[in-house]
Amino acid sequence: MTIKIETERLLLREMDRNDLDFFAELFSNSKVMRYYPRLYSRKESQASLEKTLFRYKLNGRGLWLVEDKRQQCPAGVMGIQMQVVQNKAEPEIGYLLHPDFWKLGYATEAGIATRDYAFGTLQLPYVISLIRPINLPSQAVAKRLGMSLDRHTIFANLEHLVFRIDNPARRVADKTHPTSSFSPSSAISS
Repeated sequence: MTIKIETERLLLREMDRNDLDFFAELFSNSKVMRYYPRLYSRKESQASLEKTLFRYKLNGRGLWLVEDKRQQCPAGVMGIQMQVVQNKAEPEIGYLLHPDFWKLGYATEAGIATRDYAFGTLQLPYVISLIRPINLPSQAVAKRLGMSLDRHTIFANLEHLVFRIDNPARRVADKTHPTSSFSPSSAISS
C-alpha cells in the first residue's frame, strides 16, 4: 500500500485489486453516479480498476482510494489522471465520494491536499476538473479548491465544464524568468 497523501482525517493511497468490492460498490451507486450516463457493472468496475493500476505503472498517477482514518474504511476515490480534452492531454483532479461521507468536507480536504501535491510534488503547471453543468456540488468543490471556470467542452460525448487552477509557484517563476516557455494561455487548448 503506497500512501500518497495524508490529511488530518484522511489517507489517500494507491488502490490494489483488494479494493475492487468498494470500487464496484461506488461505481454502481445511483447517488454517486447520478451525473454519469449509467451505472457500472462489477466487470466494468474491475476493468476501470485495472486501468487505474496501469496508470500507476505508466506515470505514477491515477485515482487513489480515500480512507477515513478514524473509521478505518474507504470513503471514496480522488486523484490526478491525464485526460484528453480537445485533443490535448491535461492533468485532471477527479473525485467521487460515497454518500455516507457527503457533507463532511472530505472532498474539499482531499481536494486541497491533491491540488497541493500536484503543484508541490509533481510541479504541474495547472490542473483541471471536468464537471457536468448540472453537477453543482462538484462545481462547488472545484471552486473551494481555487478553480474557476475555464471553458466548456464535450468530453465522453457529454457537455462538460472545465474548471482550472494554475500553479501559483509557476506563475511567480514565469514572471521572474521571462524566457520561460510556459504561459497560462499556452496551456489552454483552443
